[in-house]
Amino acid sequence: MKPNILITGSEGLVGSALRRVLLHRSESITGLDLHASLPRSRGDVRELGDVSAATTGCRGIVHLAAVSRVILGERDPALCESTNIEGTRNVLTAAAQAPSRPWVIFASSREVYGAPAALPATEDSPLKPINTYGRTKVEGERLVSEARSVGIRAATVRLSNVYGSVADHATRVVPAFARAAVVGDALRVEGSSHTFDFTHVDDTVRGLVSLIDLLDAEGQPPPPIHLLTGIPTTLGQLADTCISLAGSRSHWSEAPSRSFDVSRFYGDPSRAHAVLGWSPRVPLRDGLGRLIADFREELLTPLARSMP
Repeated sequence: MKPNILITGSEGLVGSALRRVLLHRSESITGLDLHASLPRSRGDVRELGDVSAATTGCRGIVHLAAVSRVILGERDPALCESTNIEGTRNVLTAAAQAPSRPWVIFASSREVYGAPAALPATEDSPLKPINTYGRTKVEGERLVSEARSVGIRAATVRLSNVYGSVADHATRVVPAFARAAVVGDALRVEGSSHTFDFTHVDDTVRGLVSLIDLLDAEGQPPPPIHLLTGIPTTLGQLADTCISLAGSRSHWSEAPSRSFDVSRFYGDPSRAHAVLGWSPRVPLRDGLGRLIADFREELLTPLARSMP
């Protein structure tokens, strides 16, 4: 068996899905997460000792650990900065010090662009973040670029509105809308014309696996790559689709948008296709249908079973 791959943030939406896919490929995986159930996988990327111990003997690191919600970054900027910046610095330091010299994949975000002047955004669009989270990801990308200049084989992927699990943060827009539609609650839409590029977690993981394979094959680490669909969807359209797919009597109401949120984004996925042979496969309607079915199973099936 090949040396293991370390996944930081291994209990999160993307980390847990990536772990399952790699284990299915008979890969050896090490996790590092504050919320890991196994003590040997529990650790904090803000502690260099934790990261160095987890890095021992690994051939690669997929760095997903982060304060990953924009609103949490605004509420606690110090925690966001220490986790997202110092945590990334620790990962790159541990990689540089490890005798195995592992490659590193850094998960960045479409938030690095802020509000792009032109859409769809390409990877060469200016980086102009408008919130704390986006600024920490720009700094993380700078650290990756710096590490590359001293020989670390590191790559950056920029993710966009990943969804697809009932275990995701309940207040993220896709699971919040899907859950509300299933149970018949009202959907709160903070800016119905706000437009985003929603990417199913299965597609995100396929892109990461393709990049892992490229780095394992000693391929040249590419420049930053989008893993996204290139298809814009407004929050109003998202709410309508969730209600329709759930066959729900729910309705949605307009609410004020937040000053620190980007209002419009979708990106160009052509670099991922050219470099990795990757294209998204899960249409939004299909992905939402699967998520709604999962919420129905989780929320309504136990209730039906308990009825006399």
